Amino acid sequence: MKTHLPTRAFGKTGLQITKLGIGAWAMGGNMWGPQDDAESMAAIRHAIESGINWIDTAAVYGNGHSEAVIGEALARLPADKRPLVFTKGGIVRDEKGENPRRIGERNHLRQELENSLKRLKVEVIDLYQLHWPSDDAPLEEYWANMLELKAEGKVRHVGLSNHNEEQLARAEAMGHVETLQPPFSMIRRETAAKILPWCAEHGTGVICYSPMQAGLLTGTMTAERVAAMPDNDWRKGSPEFQGDKLAANLKLAESLKPIAQKHGTSVSSVALAWCHAWPGLTGTIVGARSPAQVDGWIDAASLELDAGDIEVIAKAIEATGAGQGPARG
Repeated sequence: MKTHLPTRAFGKTGLQITKLGIGAWAMGGNMWGPQDDAESMAAIRHAIESGINWIDTAAVYGNGHSEAVIGEALARLPADKRPLVFTKGGIVRDEKGENPRRIGERNHLRQELENSLKRLKVEVIDLYQLHWPSDDAPLEEYWANMLELKAEGKVRHVGLSNHNEEQLARAEAMGHVETLQPPFSMIRRETAAKILPWCAEHGTGVICYSPMQAGLLTGTMTAERVAAMPDNDWRKGSPEFQGDKLAANLKLAESLKPIAQKHGTSVSSVALAWCHAWPGLTGTIVGARSPAQVDGWIDAASLELDAGDIEVIAKAIEATGAGQGPARG
């Protein structure tokens, strides 16, 4: 699809993607509390109409439900209006969405891919990623399988998610790791230390997840909101949403408000633009459960922070003690 938003080269894939992509984990519904499918599809349509040209999901999100919702939403769009579709395989949960297992065995992964193709209602997936290092197969086995899937034409590009630089190097020795999907945010900064430099050196495109740290960096999260979250919302059990860590994270988010006001935008957009400023990062995956949430961060697709903004944020990170990892690029 064509877009009026700025794009970046996605590693060596030949794809040009917007700095923001739609994240569809919450659309699966099982770990974020109840979610209305109509609202999910409205969010997808609104993001596409706003210029976002890619969407990221996974087979495990809602045990396939997220992919099914995306498939239904995209089926209603003309072919030239459809975004790139990225998904992931390699994790299986039970019927309740619990007890995850990391499975990279050849036949299982191939069946997962076939199931994803059916749910997404596409003949080829633009990017297929291995969600986590497997517990039942060595890296060399599952990466060889991923490379074969590309060679067979079932997927256009292949990448990894949640792999460290040592694992990336082992995979790269067999065949190019086209993309990586790691966690990265103003709070969770460890990826900037070694992984982003490795990817930049090897031409591996990087799309990070949780760039707003599951809502902590939106400027609208409060301790009261956290306390009121439903029991089946995974965030209630996350250390970043508890005690001193929560207090430090909220203080960091508060420190972004003057920068947001300076640029006439939202705290969410500042948090995303901060990620985009790091060398080696291509784009951010941003969750949306409604069109209104898309409007809260769409400015980040073109927002550029200046050197002064970056320094103010680095000092705020150091002052609050929020998160871990480098505060400056």
